[in-house]
Amino acid sequence: MSADRKRSVRGIALGGTDRRLRVVAVAAAAAGLFAVAACAPGTGATGTKRAAPSGPVSTDPAKAGKVTLTEWDQNTSDSGMNDATEALNKAFEKKYPNVTIKRVSRSFQDLKTTLKLALSSNDPPDVVQANQGYPDMGAFVKAGLLTPVNRYSDVYGWGKAYPAELLNLNRFSADGKTWRTGDLYGISQTGEIVGVYYNKAVLKKLGVAPPVTYADFAAALPKVKAKGTLPVAFGNSDKSPAIQLFGVTNANTAGKQTVRDLVFDEHGKSWTNAGSEKAATTIQSWAKKGYLSPGFNGMTMDSAQTQFTGGKTAFMLNGTWAQADVQQKLGAGNVGFVALAPSAGATPVTQGGEGLAWSITSKSKHPDVAAAYLNFITNPAAMTEIARTGALPALPPASYQPPKGTVAADILAYWRKVSTGDGLVPYLDYTTPTFYDTLTTGLQELLAGHLTPAAFGKQLQTDYDTFRKNR
Repeated sequence: MSADRKRSVRGIALGGTDRRLRVVAVAAAAAGLFAVAACAPGTGATGTKRAAPSGPVSTDPAKAGKVTLTEWDQNTSDSGMNDATEALNKAFEKKYPNVTIKRVSRSFQDLKTTLKLALSSNDPPDVVQANQGYPDMGAFVKAGLLTPVNRYSDVYGWGKAYPAELLNLNRFSADGKTWRTGDLYGISQTGEIVGVYYNKAVLKKLGVAPPVTYADFAAALPKVKAKGTLPVAFGNSDKSPAIQLFGVTNANTAGKQTVRDLVFDEHGKSWTNAGSEKAATTIQSWAKKGYLSPGFNGMTMDSAQTQFTGGKTAFMLNGTWAQADVQQKLGAGNVGFVALAPSAGATPVTQGGEGLAWSITSKSKHPDVAAAYLNFITNPAAMTEIARTGALPALPPASYQPPKGTVAADILAYWRKVSTGDGLVPYLDYTTPTFYDTLTTGLQELLAGHLTPAAFGKQLQTDYDTFRKNR
Protein backbone atom coordinates (compact mmCIF):
# COMPACT_ATOMS: atom_id res chain seq x y z
CA MET A 1 0.00 0.00 0.00
CA SER A 2 1.14 3.28 -0.76
CA ALA A 3 -0.08 6.44 0.77
CA ASP A 4 -3.06 6.00 3.08
CA ARG A 5 -4.39 3.01 1.29
CA LYS A 6 -6.89 1.15 3.48
CA ARG A 7 -6.69 -2.19 1.80
CA SER A 8 -9.74 -4.41 1.58
CA VAL A 9 -9.99 -8.20 1.83
CA ARG A 10 -13.31 -9.75 2.62
CA GLY A 11 -13.93 -13.46 2.88
CA ILE A 12 -15.69 -16.32 4.62
CA ALA A 13 -15.27 -20.08 4.24
CA LEU A 14 -12.73 -20.55 1.51
CA GLY A 15 -11.11 -23.62 0.17
CA GLY A 16 -9.31 -25.14 -2.75
CA THR A 17 -5.99 -24.31 -4.34
CA ASP A 18 -6.80 -24.41 -8.04
CA ARG A 19 -6.45 -20.84 -9.25
CA ARG A 20 -6.46 -21.40 -12.98
CA LEU A 21 -10.07 -20.22 -13.29
CA ARG A 22 -9.00 -16.79 -12.10
CA VAL A 23 -6.90 -16.17 -15.19
CA VAL A 24 -9.91 -15.94 -17.47
CA ALA A 25 -11.80 -13.74 -15.03
CA VAL A 26 -9.04 -11.18 -14.79
CA ALA A 27 -7.31 -11.37 -18.15
CA ALA A 28 -9.31 -8.62 -19.78
CA ALA A 29 -9.26 -6.34 -16.75
CA ALA A 30 -5.52 -6.63 -16.30
CA ALA A 31 -4.30 -6.77 -19.88
CA GLY A 32 -3.31 -3.12 -19.96
CA LEU A 33 -1.80 -2.71 -16.51
CA PHE A 34 1.43 -0.75 -16.54
CA ALA A 35 4.42 -3.05 -16.55
CA VAL A 36 5.82 -3.42 -13.08
CA ALA A 37 7.20 -7.03 -10.78
CA ALA A 38 11.59 -8.76 -5.63
CA CYS A 39 14.52 -10.57 -4.38
CA ALA A 40 16.61 -13.48 -3.25
CA PRO A 41 17.40 -13.92 0.41
CA GLY A 42 18.99 -10.73 1.67
CA THR A 43 21.32 -9.78 4.43
CA GLY A 44 19.65 -9.50 7.80
CA ALA A 45 20.00 -6.77 10.39
CA THR A 46 22.83 -8.74 11.99
CA GLY A 47 24.67 -9.01 8.66
CA THR A 48 24.03 -12.74 8.30
CA LYS A 49 22.45 -14.30 5.27
CA ARG A 50 19.06 -15.88 5.87
CA ALA A 51 18.40 -18.88 3.70
CA ALA A 52 14.99 -19.17 2.09
CA PRO A 53 12.96 -22.28 2.96
CA SER A 54 13.86 -25.25 0.80
CA GLY A 55 12.68 -28.78 0.23
CA PRO A 56 9.14 -30.02 -0.42
CA VAL A 57 6.27 -27.68 0.37
CA SER A 58 3.59 -28.92 2.74
CA THR A 59 0.23 -27.59 1.55
CA ASP A 60 -1.73 -29.07 4.45
CA PRO A 61 -1.50 -26.98 7.64
CA ALA A 62 -3.34 -29.78 9.47
CA LYS A 63 -0.10 -31.75 9.43
CA ALA A 64 1.92 -28.97 11.05
CA GLY A 65 0.87 -29.71 14.60
CA LYS A 66 -0.23 -26.96 16.96
CA VAL A 67 0.66 -23.61 15.38
CA THR A 68 0.15 -19.96 16.29
CA LEU A 69 0.41 -17.82 13.18
CA THR A 70 0.85 -14.09 13.82
CA GLU A 71 -0.26 -11.70 11.10
CA TRP A 72 0.05 -7.92 10.91
CA ASP A 73 -2.31 -5.92 8.70
CA GLN A 74 -3.48 -2.33 8.27
CA ASN A 75 -7.20 -3.04 7.94
CA THR A 76 -8.28 -1.63 11.28
CA SER A 77 -9.36 1.73 9.84
CA ASP A 78 -11.67 0.19 7.24
CA SER A 79 -14.76 -1.27 8.93
CA GLY A 80 -15.58 -3.59 6.06
CA MET A 81 -12.00 -4.70 5.73
CA ASN A 82 -11.69 -5.25 9.44
CA ASP A 83 -14.79 -7.46 9.52
CA ALA A 84 -13.62 -9.37 6.48
CA THR A 85 -10.19 -10.06 7.92
CA GLU A 86 -11.78 -11.34 11.10
CA ALA A 87 -14.07 -13.60 9.07
CA LEU A 88 -11.22 -14.94 6.95
CA ASN A 89 -9.10 -15.69 9.97
CA LYS A 90 -11.95 -17.51 11.70
CA ALA A 91 -12.65 -19.50 8.54
CA PHE A 92 -9.00 -20.55 8.31
CA GLU A 93 -9.01 -21.61 11.97
CA LYS A 94 -12.21 -23.56 11.42
CA LYS A 95 -10.70 -25.43 8.50
CA TYR A 96 -7.46 -26.02 10.42
CA PRO A 97 -8.33 -26.28 14.16
CA ASN A 98 -4.67 -26.82 15.00
CA VAL A 99 -3.85 -23.29 13.82
CA THR A 100 -4.51 -20.15 15.87
CA ILE A 101 -4.32 -16.80 14.07
CA LYS A 102 -2.95 -13.99 16.22
CA ARG A 103 -3.91 -10.73 14.54
CA VAL A 104 -2.29 -7.34 15.03
CA SER A 105 -3.99 -4.56 13.05
CA ARG A 106 -2.76 -0.99 12.77
CA SER A 107 -3.44 2.06 10.64
CA PHE A 108 -1.35 2.36 7.48
CA GLN A 109 0.76 5.11 9.01
CA ASP A 110 1.35 3.13 12.20
CA LEU A 111 2.20 0.03 10.19
CA LYS A 112 4.82 1.96 8.22
CA THR A 113 6.29 3.29 11.45
CA THR A 114 6.47 0.04 13.42
CA LEU A 115 6.77 -2.79 10.93
CA LYS A 116 10.51 -2.70 10.29
CA LEU A 117 11.21 -2.71 14.02
CA ALA A 118 8.88 -5.67 14.47
CA LEU A 119 10.48 -7.57 11.60
CA SER A 120 13.94 -6.97 13.04
CA SER A 121 12.98 -8.33 16.47
CA ASN A 122 13.67 -11.85 17.71
CA ASP A 123 9.97 -12.70 17.58
CA PRO A 124 8.57 -11.14 14.39
CA PRO A 125 5.13 -11.83 12.93
CA ASP A 126 4.81 -14.65 10.40
CA VAL A 127 2.75 -12.77 7.82
CA VAL A 128 2.65 -9.02 7.19
CA GLN A 129 1.19 -6.56 4.74
CA ALA A 130 4.15 -4.79 3.16
CA ASN A 131 3.86 -1.68 1.02
CA GLN A 132 5.32 -2.05 -2.43
CA GLY A 133 8.17 0.09 -3.73
CA TYR A 134 11.50 1.17 -2.32
CA PRO A 135 10.54 2.73 1.05
CA ASP A 136 9.13 -0.46 2.59
CA MET A 137 9.36 -3.68 0.59
CA GLY A 138 12.71 -2.72 -0.92
CA ALA A 139 14.14 -1.88 2.49
CA PHE A 140 12.81 -5.13 3.99
CA VAL A 141 14.28 -7.18 1.17
CA LYS A 142 17.65 -5.45 1.49
CA ALA A 143 17.67 -6.23 5.22
CA GLY A 144 16.74 -9.87 4.64
CA LEU A 145 13.47 -9.54 6.54
CA LEU A 146 11.15 -11.14 3.96
CA THR A 147 11.13 -14.61 2.43
CA PRO A 148 10.92 -15.12 -1.35
CA VAL A 149 7.68 -16.94 -2.19
CA ASN A 150 8.61 -18.24 -5.65
CA ARG A 151 8.28 -21.88 -4.69
CA TYR A 152 4.89 -21.27 -3.10
CA SER A 153 3.79 -19.46 -6.22
CA ASP A 154 4.77 -22.52 -8.23
CA VAL A 155 2.86 -24.88 -5.93
CA TYR A 156 -0.29 -22.80 -5.56
CA GLY A 157 -0.36 -21.44 -9.10
CA TRP A 158 -0.15 -17.75 -8.25
CA GLY A 159 1.99 -17.10 -11.31
CA LYS A 160 -0.77 -18.47 -13.54
CA ALA A 161 -3.60 -16.82 -11.66
CA TYR A 162 -2.17 -13.31 -11.45
CA PRO A 163 -1.12 -11.28 -14.49
CA ALA A 164 2.61 -10.58 -14.53
CA GLU A 165 1.87 -6.85 -14.27
CA LEU A 166 0.42 -7.40 -10.82
CA LEU A 167 2.97 -9.93 -9.62
CA ASN A 168 5.83 -7.72 -10.73
CA LEU A 169 4.76 -5.01 -8.29
CA ASN A 170 5.77 -7.46 -5.55
CA ARG A 171 9.22 -8.31 -6.94
CA PHE A 172 12.67 -6.99 -6.01
CA SER A 173 16.28 -7.75 -6.79
CA ALA A 174 18.26 -9.55 -4.08
CA ASP A 175 19.92 -6.34 -2.89
CA GLY A 176 16.61 -4.45 -2.69
CA LYS A 177 17.83 -1.90 -5.22
CA THR A 178 15.78 -2.82 -8.27
CA TRP A 179 12.02 -2.98 -8.11
CA ARG A 180 9.78 -5.03 -10.44
CA THR A 181 12.35 -7.73 -11.12
CA GLY A 182 13.82 -10.70 -9.29
CA ASP A 183 12.06 -12.90 -6.76
CA LEU A 184 8.45 -12.63 -5.66
CA TYR A 185 7.85 -11.36 -2.12
CA GLY A 186 4.10 -11.51 -1.73
CA ILE A 187 0.67 -11.45 -3.32
CA SER A 188 -2.13 -8.92 -3.07
CA GLN A 189 -5.85 -9.34 -2.55
CA THR A 190 -7.28 -6.15 -3.96
CA GLY A 191 -7.09 -3.91 -6.98
CA GLU A 192 -7.00 -0.15 -6.47
CA ILE A 193 -7.65 3.05 -8.32
CA VAL A 194 -7.94 6.60 -7.02
CA GLY A 195 -10.82 8.72 -8.18
CA VAL A 196 -13.48 11.25 -7.26
CA TYR A 197 -16.45 10.21 -5.14
CA TYR A 198 -19.43 12.53 -5.56
CA ASN A 199 -22.63 12.98 -3.60
CA LYS A 200 -25.43 12.71 -6.14
CA ALA A 201 -27.97 14.60 -4.03
CA VAL A 202 -25.61 17.50 -3.33
CA LEU A 203 -24.68 17.91 -7.00
CA LYS A 204 -28.30 17.72 -8.05
CA LYS A 205 -29.29 20.39 -5.51
CA LEU A 206 -26.49 22.66 -6.74
CA GLY A 207 -27.21 22.02 -10.40
CA VAL A 208 -23.68 20.76 -11.06
CA ALA A 209 -23.13 17.81 -13.37
CA PRO A 210 -20.94 14.91 -12.20
CA PRO A 211 -17.46 15.26 -13.70
CA VAL A 212 -16.08 12.91 -16.32
CA THR A 213 -12.84 14.62 -17.27
CA TYR A 214 -10.16 16.34 -15.22
CA ALA A 215 -11.30 19.65 -16.75
CA ASP A 216 -14.89 18.93 -15.66
CA PHE A 217 -13.74 18.41 -12.08
CA ALA A 218 -11.60 21.55 -12.02
CA ALA A 219 -14.47 23.60 -13.45
CA ALA A 220 -16.95 22.21 -10.92
CA LEU A 221 -14.98 23.35 -7.87
CA PRO A 222 -15.63 27.12 -8.18
CA LYS A 223 -19.26 26.44 -9.08
CA VAL A 224 -19.81 24.42 -5.91
CA LYS A 225 -17.95 26.97 -3.79
CA ALA A 226 -19.97 29.87 -5.25
CA LYS A 227 -23.20 28.16 -4.16
CA GLY A 228 -22.08 27.97 -0.56
CA THR A 229 -20.96 24.35 -0.37
CA LEU A 230 -17.49 23.05 0.41
CA PRO A 231 -16.22 21.42 -2.80
CA VAL A 232 -13.77 18.74 -1.58
CA ALA A 233 -13.53 16.77 1.68
CA PHE A 234 -9.82 16.52 2.41
CA GLY A 235 -7.84 15.73 5.56
CA ASN A 236 -4.06 15.57 5.52
CA SER A 237 -2.86 15.27 9.10
CA ASP A 238 -1.45 11.85 8.20
CA LYS A 239 0.34 13.54 5.26
CA SER A 240 -0.32 10.70 2.83
CA PRO A 241 -3.77 11.77 1.45
CA ALA A 242 -2.04 14.65 -0.35
CA ILE A 243 -0.25 12.07 -2.47
CA GLN A 244 -3.62 11.10 -3.97
CA LEU A 245 -4.58 14.74 -4.56
CA PHE A 246 -1.29 15.55 -6.24
CA GLY A 247 -0.98 12.16 -7.93
CA VAL A 248 -4.30 12.27 -9.77
CA THR A 249 -3.71 15.88 -10.81
CA ASN A 250 -0.18 15.12 -11.96
CA ALA A 251 -1.38 12.13 -13.97
CA ASN A 252 -3.61 14.47 -15.96
CA THR A 253 -1.18 17.38 -16.31
CA ALA A 254 2.20 15.69 -16.76
CA GLY A 255 0.69 12.63 -18.47
CA LYS A 256 0.87 8.94 -17.71
CA GLN A 257 4.16 8.19 -19.44
CA THR A 258 6.02 10.99 -17.68
CA VAL A 259 4.75 9.81 -14.30
CA ARG A 260 5.71 6.22 -15.02
CA ASP A 261 9.18 7.25 -16.12
CA LEU A 262 9.65 9.29 -12.95
CA VAL A 263 8.55 6.57 -10.55
CA PHE A 264 10.27 3.73 -12.40
CA ASP A 265 13.49 5.73 -12.94
CA GLU A 266 13.40 5.57 -16.72
CA HIS A 267 14.33 7.88 -19.60
CA GLY A 268 15.92 10.56 -17.44
CA LYS A 269 12.73 12.41 -16.56
CA SER A 270 12.86 15.26 -14.03
CA TRP A 271 10.43 16.11 -11.24
CA THR A 272 10.83 19.75 -12.23
CA ASN A 273 8.98 19.09 -15.50
CA ALA A 274 6.30 21.57 -16.56
CA GLY A 275 3.41 19.15 -16.08
CA SER A 276 4.33 18.29 -12.50
CA GLU A 277 4.86 21.95 -11.64
CA LYS A 278 1.44 22.71 -13.09
CA ALA A 279 -0.08 20.01 -10.88
CA ALA A 280 1.61 21.50 -7.80
CA THR A 281 0.44 24.98 -8.77
CA THR A 282 -3.10 23.72 -9.28
CA ILE A 283 -3.56 21.99 -5.95
CA GLN A 284 -1.94 24.91 -4.12
CA SER A 285 -4.48 27.22 -5.75
CA TRP A 286 -7.32 24.89 -4.67
CA ALA A 287 -6.14 25.22 -1.08
CA LYS A 288 -5.85 29.02 -1.33
CA LYS A 289 -9.33 29.34 -2.85
CA GLY A 290 -10.94 27.33 -0.08
CA TYR A 291 -11.91 24.33 -2.19
CA LEU A 292 -10.49 21.92 0.43
CA SER A 293 -11.69 21.30 3.99
CA PRO A 294 -10.66 24.14 6.33
CA GLY A 295 -7.71 23.16 8.50
CA PHE A 296 -6.97 20.16 6.30
CA ASN A 297 -3.36 19.77 7.47
CA GLY A 298 -4.65 19.20 11.00
CA MET A 299 -7.61 17.01 10.00
CA THR A 300 -7.58 13.26 9.52
CA MET A 301 -8.86 11.80 6.28
CA ASP A 302 -11.39 9.83 8.32
CA SER A 303 -12.84 13.11 9.62
CA ALA A 304 -12.91 14.52 6.11
CA GLN A 305 -14.66 11.38 4.89
CA THR A 306 -17.28 11.94 7.58
CA GLN A 307 -17.82 15.42 6.14
CA PHE A 308 -18.46 13.86 2.75
CA THR A 309 -20.75 11.08 3.93
CA GLY A 310 -22.60 13.64 6.06
CA GLY A 311 -23.51 15.64 2.97
CA LYS A 312 -21.26 18.59 3.84
CA THR A 313 -19.20 18.42 0.64
CA ALA A 314 -19.82 17.62 -3.01
CA PHE A 315 -16.66 15.62 -3.67
CA MET A 316 -14.03 13.47 -2.02
CA LEU A 317 -10.87 12.37 -3.81
CA ASN A 318 -9.93 8.97 -2.47
CA GLY A 319 -9.18 5.40 -3.44
CA THR A 320 -11.46 2.46 -3.97
CA TRP A 321 -10.57 1.29 -0.45
CA ALA A 322 -13.09 3.89 0.84
CA GLN A 323 -16.00 2.22 -0.99
CA ALA A 324 -17.34 0.09 1.87
CA ASP A 325 -17.56 2.95 4.36
CA VAL A 326 -18.96 5.43 1.85
CA GLN A 327 -21.71 3.17 0.55
CA GLN A 328 -22.62 2.05 4.05
CA LYS A 329 -23.17 5.62 5.24
CA LEU A 330 -24.59 7.25 2.11
CA GLY A 331 -26.25 4.29 0.44
CA ALA A 332 -24.81 2.47 -2.57
CA GLY A 333 -27.07 4.32 -5.02
CA ASN A 334 -26.54 7.80 -3.58
CA VAL A 335 -22.85 8.15 -4.30
CA GLY A 336 -20.95 7.98 -7.58
CA PHE A 337 -17.32 7.38 -8.45
CA VAL A 338 -15.31 8.54 -11.45
CA ALA A 339 -11.70 8.12 -12.53
CA LEU A 340 -10.91 11.35 -14.36
CA ALA A 341 -9.99 11.34 -18.04
CA PRO A 342 -7.51 13.86 -19.51
CA SER A 343 -10.04 14.76 -22.22
CA ALA A 344 -13.48 13.81 -23.46
CA GLY A 345 -13.56 10.30 -24.88
CA ALA A 346 -10.07 9.44 -23.61
CA THR A 347 -9.21 6.60 -21.25
CA PRO A 348 -9.21 7.77 -17.62
CA VAL A 349 -5.71 8.18 -16.19
CA THR A 350 -5.16 7.74 -12.47
CA GLN A 351 -3.02 6.26 -9.73
CA GLY A 352 -3.65 2.64 -9.00
CA GLY A 353 -2.48 -0.93 -9.04
CA GLU A 354 -3.05 -3.36 -6.21
CA GLY A 355 -3.31 -3.52 -2.45
CA LEU A 356 -0.39 -4.08 -0.11
CA ALA A 357 1.40 -7.37 -0.57
CA TRP A 358 0.84 -10.12 1.95
CA SER A 359 4.36 -11.33 2.66
CA ILE A 360 6.05 -14.03 4.72
CA THR A 361 8.78 -12.92 7.10
CA SER A 362 12.21 -14.51 6.97
CA LYS A 363 12.11 -15.56 10.62
CA SER A 364 8.72 -17.25 10.47
CA LYS A 365 8.86 -20.66 12.10
CA HIS A 366 5.97 -21.86 9.98
CA PRO A 367 6.53 -20.61 6.41
CA ASP A 368 4.50 -23.42 4.80
CA VAL A 369 1.51 -22.66 7.02
CA ALA A 370 1.95 -18.96 6.27
CA ALA A 371 1.93 -19.70 2.55
CA ALA A 372 -1.23 -21.78 2.89
CA TYR A 373 -2.80 -18.83 4.71
CA LEU A 374 -1.85 -16.48 1.85
CA ASN A 375 -3.38 -18.88 -0.62
CA PHE A 376 -6.54 -19.18 1.47
CA ILE A 377 -7.17 -15.43 1.68
CA THR A 378 -6.63 -14.89 -2.06
CA ASN A 379 -8.32 -17.91 -3.65
CA PRO A 380 -11.37 -17.55 -5.94
CA ALA A 381 -13.87 -17.87 -3.09
CA ALA A 382 -12.07 -15.07 -1.25
CA MET A 383 -12.17 -12.86 -4.35
CA THR A 384 -15.93 -13.40 -4.62
CA GLU A 385 -16.39 -12.45 -1.00
CA ILE A 386 -14.16 -9.39 -1.43
CA ALA A 387 -16.41 -8.20 -4.21
CA ARG A 388 -19.60 -8.93 -2.30
CA THR A 389 -18.62 -6.97 0.75
CA GLY A 390 -17.54 -3.77 -0.94
CA ALA A 391 -14.00 -3.95 -2.20
CA LEU A 392 -12.30 -4.28 -5.56
CA PRO A 393 -10.78 -7.77 -5.95
CA ALA A 394 -7.37 -7.98 -7.57
CA LEU A 395 -8.92 -10.69 -9.74
CA PRO A 396 -12.61 -9.78 -10.24
CA PRO A 397 -14.78 -12.90 -10.64
CA ALA A 398 -16.32 -13.15 -14.10
CA SER A 399 -19.75 -13.45 -12.49
CA TYR A 400 -19.39 -10.29 -10.41
CA GLN A 401 -21.65 -7.49 -11.61
CA PRO A 402 -22.89 -4.99 -9.00
CA PRO A 403 -26.39 -3.49 -9.36
CA LYS A 404 -26.53 -0.73 -11.96
CA GLY A 405 -26.38 2.78 -10.55
CA THR A 406 -24.38 1.85 -7.47
CA VAL A 407 -20.93 3.07 -6.50
CA ALA A 408 -19.70 -0.54 -6.72
CA ALA A 409 -20.80 -0.68 -10.36
CA ASP A 410 -19.01 2.62 -11.04
CA ILE A 411 -15.80 1.38 -9.44
CA LEU A 412 -15.78 -1.91 -11.32
CA ALA A 413 -16.51 -0.15 -14.62
CA TYR A 414 -13.71 2.37 -14.11
CA TRP A 415 -11.27 -0.32 -12.98
CA ARG A 416 -11.89 -2.11 -16.25
CA LYS A 417 -11.62 1.10 -18.28
CA VAL A 418 -8.40 2.19 -16.65
CA SER A 419 -6.70 -1.21 -16.60
CA THR A 420 -7.67 -2.40 -20.07
CA GLY A 421 -7.12 1.07 -21.53
CA ASP A 422 -3.58 1.45 -20.17
CA GLY A 423 -4.59 4.28 -17.82
CA LEU A 424 -2.91 3.21 -14.57
CA VAL A 425 0.04 5.15 -13.19
CA PRO A 426 2.00 4.06 -10.08
CA TYR A 427 1.75 5.62 -6.65
CA LEU A 428 4.34 8.38 -6.41
CA ASP A 429 5.81 7.39 -3.05
CA TYR A 430 7.24 4.22 -4.61
CA THR A 431 9.97 6.30 -6.25
CA THR A 432 12.88 6.08 -3.77
CA PRO A 433 13.45 4.70 -0.25
CA THR A 434 13.01 8.21 1.20
CA PHE A 435 10.47 9.61 -1.25
CA TYR A 436 7.43 9.07 0.95
CA ASP A 437 8.77 11.43 3.61
CA THR A 438 10.10 13.95 1.09
CA LEU A 439 6.87 13.99 -0.88
CA THR A 440 4.41 14.11 2.01
CA THR A 441 6.33 16.78 3.95
CA GLY A 442 6.70 18.83 0.80
CA LEU A 443 3.01 18.56 -0.01
CA GLN A 444 2.01 19.74 3.46
CA GLU A 445 4.23 22.81 3.03
CA LEU A 446 3.03 23.36 -0.55
CA LEU A 447 -0.64 23.23 0.39
CA ALA A 448 -0.04 25.49 3.38
CA GLY A 449 1.53 28.06 1.04
CA HIS A 450 4.97 27.77 2.65
CA LEU A 451 6.65 26.29 -0.43
CA THR A 452 6.47 27.39 -4.05
CA PRO A 453 5.62 24.80 -6.72
CA ALA A 454 9.08 25.25 -8.24
CA ALA A 455 10.81 24.71 -4.88
CA PHE A 456 8.61 21.68 -4.24
CA GLY A 457 9.71 20.13 -7.54
CA LYS A 458 13.37 20.78 -6.72
CA GLN A 459 13.00 18.99 -3.38
CA LEU A 460 11.59 15.93 -5.13
CA GLN A 461 14.33 16.03 -7.74
CA THR A 462 17.06 16.27 -5.09
CA ASP A 463 15.72 13.14 -3.39
CA TYR A 464 15.50 11.41 -6.77
CA ASP A 465 19.05 12.39 -7.80
CA THR A 466 20.50 11.27 -4.46
CA PHE A 467 18.88 7.86 -4.85
CA ARG A 468 20.18 7.40 -8.39
CA LYS A 469 23.66 8.52 -7.42
CA ASN A 470 23.94 6.11 -4.49
CA ARG A 471 22.10 3.21 -6.05
